[in-house]
Amino acid sequence: MGSITAAGTALAISAAAPATQDATGYAALTYTEIGQIEKIGAIGASYSKIEFKPLKGPTQKHKGGVDYGSLQPSLAHDDEDAGQTLLRTAAESNNLYSYKVTLPDGAIRYFRGRVFGYPENIDGSESIVMANPTIEIDTAIIKVAAP
Repeated sequence: MGSITAAGTALAISAAAPATQDATGYAALTYTEIGQIEKIGAIGASYSKIEFKPLKGPTQKHKGGVDYGSLQPSLAHDDEDAGQTLLRTAAESNNLYSYKVTLPDGAIRYFRGRVFGYPENIDGSESIVMANPTIEIDTAIIKVAAP
């Protein structure tokens, strides 16, 4: 597979939970696309590093707990965008929401997460009012290959 551009990537949200934690369960949900997104951010798990340094011998390194990561999308704030409205609703609750990232080649990333705020960024006179929500990912990322 060759590299692809991010142009055309979409992020969508659903208040529903998948019946199963797999591509079929997530695909059955109805999603609302979040509009005016400039950047989505890095998607993927990382592990904490556990080290033991014996007096004799090399340092031993092991994988610790998994952190599925977080997204901090940057978007032009729009009160009339249905996806942004649902994202703001998610920020005001402690509920898990389902997400779908669709890449330009048709590949998909599914996951569940909570929104930890929806701060607005009001900069200078020659700028757009932006929002920078934080979505903490609580499940493994389900990857679906491009068709």
